[in-house]
Amino acid sequence: MEEVIEQLRELNEPVPVPLELPEEETLVEIQEQLLIHLPFELREFLLKVSDVVYGRLEPVTASDPQSHTYLPEVASVAWDLGLPRDLVPLCQDGRDYYAVDVEGQVALWDGDECEMTDEVWDSVWHWARDVWLES
Repeated sequence: MEEVIEQLRELNEPVPVPLELPEEETLVEIQEQLLIHLPFELREFLLKVSDVVYGRLEPVTASDPQSHTYLPEVASVAWDLGLPRDLVPLCQDGRDYYAVDVEGQVALWDGDECEMTDEVWDSVWHWARDVWLES
């Protein structure tokens, strides 16, 4: 996890309006909005690297309700499209979504087929290393 965080910090791209990391209280508010508990690793991800801008993928964020990556908004759209309600979206990729289950595993949901694929990562950090850092 620490290696992935370091790598993301090094690759963070400068942007005109930088993202901010959320406070723990913000994540509690988001959980209340979503009516779902955020998996531990997703919470850690949001608290430690959700301000990183890198590559073509834009993982969810939790500090700016006006952002197109704001978790409650992304979740609302993903669930409306058919992503199972027990999964929390981590990142939208076109019509597809990478989503986190209660155990912290990340799976890919195919938006065209409206079903889960066989692609799975053991954790948010494995996904960040294997998918986000490679984007």
